Amino acid sequence: MKKVPRLVIDTNVIVSGLRSTEGASYLLLSHIETMPWKMCVSSALLLEYEEQLLNDQSVSLLSDAAIQDFLDIIADRSEHVQIFYRWRPQLKDPDDDMVLETAVNGTATHIVTYNLRDFRNVERFGLKACTPKDFLITEKIVKGT
Repeated sequence: MKKVPRLVIDTNVIVSGLRSTEGASYLLLSHIETMPWKMCVSSALLLEYEEQLLNDQSVSLLSDAAIQDFLDIIADRSEHVQIFYRWRPQLKDPDDDMVLETAVNGTATHIVTYNLRDFRNVERFGLKACTPKDFLITEKIVKGT
């Protein structure tokens, strides 16, 4: 029996998926309500999503109300992770440390990000960093090209 992937989605993927209806980020986000994987979020990460989406209206095609509805869906469909152990500093960017902490405390299998370079060496935590496209291909949501 295949283990259900557990993933943490980096803010850059959320922003990209709401900026355009094209591409792997949008496709990944469009599966949130019926996802064949478990998305993990912490309160801090949800607040980071909200801050990035609401503070820069050029980031999203959605209104503030629609962004709040989207965040409600993420909150409802995701497993909420409590941060029992802080892993700081591990990475250059404190926001990336927050993603890593959510993944480690939530026993995630993947961090989905466009900043693979920033998540080098997360394998030591039993994690795989991958792009949305690579994740969707690996999980057979889309075919590789």
